[in-house]
Amino acid sequence: MSDKIKYEMEFPIHASPSLLFQYISTPSGMQEWYADNVNSRGEFFTFIWEGSEEKAKLVSKNKGQSIRFQWVDDEDTDYYFEMRIQVDAITKDVSIMVTDFAEDDEIEEGKMLWENMISELKQLLGSV
Repeated sequence: MSDKIKYEMEFPIHASPSLLFQYISTPSGMQEWYADNVNSRGEFFTFIWEGSEEKAKLVSKNKGQSIRFQWVDDEDTDYYFEMRIQVDAITKDVSIMVTDFAEDDEIEEGKMLWENMISELKQLLGSV
């Protein structure tokens, strides 16, 4: 297994941080844009896409600010994916910061995937 590389992306989004947090931290919110179906049992979330299923552990949750998951397959590694809400102190512009890890040859694909998912989230929020 080759090492994964950390990458970060920033997406400006016109929505209130509290509403945005609902969409990135709850199963019902996440299944609106992130996966076809999302279930949670305790700290474990199951994400379902077109019949394939991935389990992730909720590593940390900062109310109204950020959420971090680790795929069960990545257990015992430092890999995770995180969505963080950032509000500019001066302009009050809201952005969603995504941190994820991918193997070198999969970073572009990973970024495109996030771009597609976040644009779906923006449409949901009427923030296009």
